[in-house]
Order: sequence, then structure tokens, then C-alpha cells
Amino acid sequence: MVDETSEIQLGQGTGPLRGVKVVEIAGLGPGPHACMILADLGADVIRVERPGPPGLGGGPAMLLNRGRPSVALDLKNPDAAAVVLRLVADADLLVEGLRPGVTERLGLGPETCLEVNPRLVYGRMTGWGQEGPLAQAAGHDMNYVAITGALFGLGQDPARPHFPANLVGDFGGGSTYLVIGLLAALLESRVSGRGQVVDAAIVDGTAHLNAMTSAFAHEPHYREERAANLLDGGVPYYDVYETADGRHMSVGALEPQFFATLVRLLGLEGTCPGQTDLDRYDEMRRLFTDTFAGRTQAQWVELFEGTDACVAGIIPLSEAARHPHLAARGTFVERDGLTQPAPAPRFSRTGATLTTPPSLPGQHTRAALAAWGVDDVDGLLERGVAVQV
Repeated sequence: MVDETSEIQLGQGTGPLRGVKVVEIAGLGPGPHACMILADLGADVIRVERPGPPGLGGGPAMLLNRGRPSVALDLKNPDAAAVVLRLVADADLLVEGLRPGVTERLGLGPETCLEVNPRLVYGRMTGWGQEGPLAQAAGHDMNYVAITGALFGLGQDPARPHFPANLVGDFGGGSTYLVIGLLAALLESRVSGRGQVVDAAIVDGTAHLNAMTSAFAHEPHYREERAANLLDGGVPYYDVYETADGRHMSVGALEPQFFATLVRLLGLEGTCPGQTDLDRYDEMRRLFTDTFAGRTQAQWVELFEGTDACVAGIIPLSEAARHPHLAARGTFVERDGLTQPAPAPRFSRTGATLTTPPSLPGQHTRAALAAWGVDDVDGLLERGVAVQV
């Protein structure tokens, strides 16, 4: 059991969104990540989720749920929908990540919410979007990324694509674009006095995220293959090389002056083919492979870091917080026993700070509803409309 007497105070965030109020109807993946960003930047977010144990990836270590209280409501109960609408009346933003039509059936669709609060920006996060032949189908990150053309080109294996966890779809094309849309619509609503719906689909955001590849595809030298182009490992001076201790170095010496520095520090001046000598790229790659294999990663890092060769050691997440550059910037912070990324980006005047740790579903039901001005919280708890854990 969690202490029910803990208080929730609004306006605790220090970032540029301080004073912005957000209602989050909990979903998976990109929706929580978007609301984490909003909370990190100072917004007051109240997370509404189903009563019961945490779902996929939930619990005290679920960093996507940090920075906001959790309220458990039985949304199948009409009285619970009325509570959400009470929250909506005072909110600037609403975020939901359910299948198209679900919030409408719960009595919490855009039309209903905008009647209650005409200035509300109503954000909808889905994979396929609100419309289209696949709108009602299930899916996950790699499925959405697959049909946009982005997954086809990922990885350096000519035989098959390789997906980078769920970074490109859920968080690159999903939550990031949802936040962009929410903030753009919020800015417009402050001028017009009218809210609107933001339809953030992972397929749309991923296609937009992939704009530079779309531009490359129109170039005569572009090849629709993996490991065949400038930024996918098709050139030896933009690739990954193994070191003597089985670790790896990232090499991104694209510009001629950076390539020259790379070759000099590798000790290959007079031996390495020229950067534009396409017919000798296989020879260049062998030279790089053999040379990097001759020293440990630590030795190469000592040689390259701080130079203009654009070479960096590839380290696991467990070591990232201790990297001297990230440690100096405070890119990762230790909070509540968890090493986690600090809020980003940074602001000169309204710097963001972390507030509350990740919460369990319903951990703050009583205190958060009271802080948002909901009446008769005890009655809601007694009738099972709301649940306090």
C-alpha cells in the first residue's frame, strides 16, 4: 500500500511549460513518452489509467511514467468519464493513445471534450492513424516503420533489414511528432482561442523523419539496397570497426578534412586510397578493418577523442552515464535509485528539473484529483469509480 496522505501540488515543474495542464489517458509506448517530455518541460500532467497491476513495462522503474501522478479510474463507468471531463475543463492538452473510436465509446471523444473546453488541444497517438484501411488493425513499431520504407534500409546486412529496437517508430516518428503537434496547436490556440485535434500517426511521423533518405533516393547514384550508400555503411569511412578487445569504434569521417585527419591518425598516409577512389573502397575497408583490430577500444578512444576525425567508441548503455563528456554535461542523472536521462533540451532561463518518480496505477488518485479540484473524491472511491492503491 502507498501512503494516501501524500499531497500533490500543481506548478512544481520549472521548465518552460510550467502552468500548462495536461490530461493523459494512459496508453503504451509513445503516448507515455510524449507525456514524460511534457512533464520534464514543466507541464502539470495527470495520468489516468485503469485500476489494476501495471501493464507492459509498468512499475516503479518505468521512466516513461515519471514526473506525474497516477489516477486509477474505471473508465467503463459513466461516472468516471464525468471525472475526466471535469479534468478536461481545466486542461490545455489531452493525450490519448487508444485505438480509433475507443475514447468516443467511453464518452471522451474530441467532440465531447471540445464542448466542455473549446480551447483544448486533443492529441491522438496511434500507429496507423485515425483513418485508412489499417486504422483498426493491431500493430507495433516495426510494422509501422516497415510500410514507410524506413525499415527496408536499416542495418548493414545486405541480406535482411535490422530494426533499432522501437526508437525510429514509437519515439522518433511517434511521440516526438505528437509533442511537436501538441505544442504547435497550443501556440495557435493561445492566439485563436480555439482548440483542435492533433492526429499523430507513427507512419506519418516516420515518413517525415526519413525525409533526407527520400531526397537521396532522387539522386542518380542512390541504390535501394542496404550498405550501399553514403550513410548506411556503403562507404568505408562511415562504418563500424571492431577493435582488438572485441569492442567497436564508430567512424563518420564524411568531409574531406575529417577523412584526412582519420587517415593521418590511423597512420595510413601514403597507403590509404583516396576518399573519392570508389574502385578501391574494398581495399580501404580492409585497411581500416585490419588497423582498428590492432588496438583496444580504450587505446583508440585515447587517440581519437577530441579530434576532428569523427571517431567515437561504441559503449553499452550501462557505461554511457560515466562517459566523461556526458558526465560533464549531466546528460544522465541519478534519481530515486535509478540512472536516467535528464530532461532535454536545455533552456537558458527556464531550466527543466525532474519532479516525481514513476508511479504505480492509482498511487495518487486521492491527492491528484483533489489538487485538480475534483469534488467528492471520497465518494468516488467508495463507489469504485476511482481506486487508490
